Amino acid sequence: MARDGNSPLFSPGRIGPLHLENRVIMAPMTTRHADAEGFVTEDGLAYYGARAAGGVGLVTVEMAAPEPAGKHRRFELGISDDRFLPGLSRLVGLIHEQGAKASIQLGHGGGHTRRDICGEEPVAPSAIPHSVQEGHTEVIVPRAMSEARIAACVEAFAQAARRADAAGFDAVEIHAAHGYLISQFLNPLENRREDRYGGPLANRARFGLEILRAVKAAVPGLAVIFRMNGDDFFEHGMTAPEAVEVARWAAQAGADAIHVTGGHYRSQPSAAIMIPPMATPPTPFLGFARAVKAAVPVPVIGVGRLGDPARAGAAIAAGDIDFVALGRPLLADPGWVAHASAGGEVRRCLACNSCVDGMRTGSRLHCIVNPTTGRERAFAQAKNLLNGRRIAVIGAGPAGLTYAGLAAAQNRVTLFERSTEPGGALRLAGLAPLYQGVAADPQSLIAHADAALLLCRQRGVQIEMASDPTMKPEQLVGFDHIVVATGATYRGGLGTAVRAMLATGLARHWPLKAAASHEGLRDWFYHRAREPGGPRVAARLAGLGTPIEIIGDALVPGKTQAAIASAYAAAYGRMDAAAASA
Repeated sequence: MARDGNSPLFSPGRIGPLHLENRVIMAPMTTRHADAEGFVTEDGLAYYGARAAGGVGLVTVEMAAPEPAGKHRRFELGISDDRFLPGLSRLVGLIHEQGAKASIQLGHGGGHTRRDICGEEPVAPSAIPHSVQEGHTEVIVPRAMSEARIAACVEAFAQAARRADAAGFDAVEIHAAHGYLISQFLNPLENRREDRYGGPLANRARFGLEILRAVKAAVPGLAVIFRMNGDDFFEHGMTAPEAVEVARWAAQAGADAIHVTGGHYRSQPSAAIMIPPMATPPTPFLGFARAVKAAVPVPVIGVGRLGDPARAGAAIAAGDIDFVALGRPLLADPGWVAHASAGGEVRRCLACNSCVDGMRTGSRLHCIVNPTTGRERAFAQAKNLLNGRRIAVIGAGPAGLTYAGLAAAQNRVTLFERSTEPGGALRLAGLAPLYQGVAADPQSLIAHADAALLLCRQRGVQIEMASDPTMKPEQLVGFDHIVVATGATYRGGLGTAVRAMLATGLARHWPLKAAASHEGLRDWFYHRAREPGGPRVAARLAGLGTPIEIIGDALVPGKTQAAIASAYAAAYGRMDAAAASA
């Protein structure tokens, strides 16, 4: 399917009373951009403003707890009190100014929080152990909710929805997925109750449906979206057939749309399925969404590895879903909608999960292929250090591709690559057991490199593949500036053995897999086992008399994030690059 304005992705749509300009929704992701109390900050405004300006139809602001006991992260956005309204109103105003509609996710951590996070004793359907990762990991046993406590929580959701309405939001999303409070009620492993909120599925669904009805009654003019799992992926979790039934009940209870995701903190073999990493097959939740769509009369939103515009458009064209929700792809490319609707390429998300894994350990949300994510204010006025120059970039790995694409905005750029394919060491990295802590998948990394090369072409970069000017320096005569991004080489001839182990698949089998997965050994392979190739190349080209700059692994061997941050530093200056890698 062509990536252009003719794709159904970019046709108008409706969710209840809400008209949207296109079918692309920004999915909620915790950013840690709020201050310690939960107030909106300038950094948060800049982050959401960039995605709204990029063309999405609906921006869904991250999960906010309706009552203090529901707070599940530090620096989580607040909506549990009227004092948060001025900041929320300002956030909505900015989103609207950029042409998007605004929604906010209302969610409660339930047993998936701790007293040191929320300031209160956590509550849940039943008093069973929960492992809570926030900075450190700790097992807690929450207090089982009485029916009076359940009623108070339902009212808290209704009050939070009223605040969203008062702040100017166009929609609210009820978070009933991923092992948070409503999801805990829905599955029999975490819900051991013997009253009308436990036991049969209809009882386990009662709490979430009561919240939905209360929210609908509180804000009749807003669109109300119900986000739920299509499957919990663990024994005694909510199953796919049960999910379809719950979706049907939610639609009957007034949901204007059903947002179908999957996974839970107890999922097997890993909770990582909640944010499907690169080795996960594409669109892992689409089948669940398709089943729900066949059962409900309201629009269905799909999510999960739908960052390829062609794949997302095809899912809508096939009638599997009505809207696409994008989280990580909008971290990689805030202008995803604007670029794809114009027929252009997008910067591809790697699905390496560095963004969410770093956030869970206490960092702000970030992206290794887009250093501006979370640092939008630092880059707001960024301009190329060079202007009107003729620049040669040698090496089409992550650093070279990134720099060429950035510099092309104000310069004439030629990108040289000695092989016939872009990506450099990134193509080999996909053959290793792990990439950024998740199971590696070569296709994800190759797709990113291929898209980055196409982006360079679309920005006017002249591409010279199978061309090595380090061996033919005469090719560089007439350039005003040379950027060396030729990468690093393994010391002592180790490179031949490493490439052989990766290419033959030996690195994915024991005992090499265990060795290659060891954090210390991986660090050694990335850094100390390699030496930068840039200085040798610069010495070879010094006779040209042209200014030479070295970036990425060619300067300091490291990982993808450092290489791309180095390219931004070369393009925009060290101060912004420092902010990008903070």
